[in-house]
Amino acid sequence: MSRANVVAKRYAQALYEVAAQQNIVAEVLDQLKLVVDTLKSDAEIEKFLSFPSIETNVKIELVRKAFADRISATLLNTLEMVIVKGRQNLLSNIYSSYVKIAGESLGQAQATVYTAKLLNEEELKNVEATFGALAGKRIVADQIVEPSLLGGVQVRIGDRLYDGSLSSKLARLEKSLKSQAL
Repeated sequence: MSRANVVAKRYAQALYEVAAQQNIVAEVLDQLKLVVDTLKSDAEIEKFLSFPSIETNVKIELVRKAFADRISATLLNTLEMVIVKGRQNLLSNIYSSYVKIAGESLGQAQATVYTAKLLNEEELKNVEATFGALAGKRIVADQIVEPSLLGGVQVRIGDRLYDGSLSSKLARLEKSLKSQAL
């Protein structure tokens, strides 16, 4: 595990412990996702926050103005601490670690659903329900469109991959036919 991941996990664990004491674990999870998604969607903000010559208090003020009315004081304090320590580049890793930690306590797991075309909300909910039954947890899914799959679905939950894609089935069929031809 890289040093960045170890540090991110420590921040996530500390954030989880405070959120658990305040009974806001799920809310902080949603809010942290909002922060990370917002920062990822705007490269200029990311550059601004990582630029070393900009004073820390200016960066903190930007974060306060951007998120103060949309996130809890607990998360805002954590973000400020991360910026003060110069670790804002770890926010995605902190989010990933927090998802795992909070997911365990909430009885849910994060899944990534890969499909050849974008699923509508109902189809995605069906995938979540199906794989939730398999995993024995409530599944929260992110979707990634991967046209090379041709059809079907791949679902990654933690380090486990469920592959029902058409491209994989065709590859297995090809392998089977080649082995029979020999």
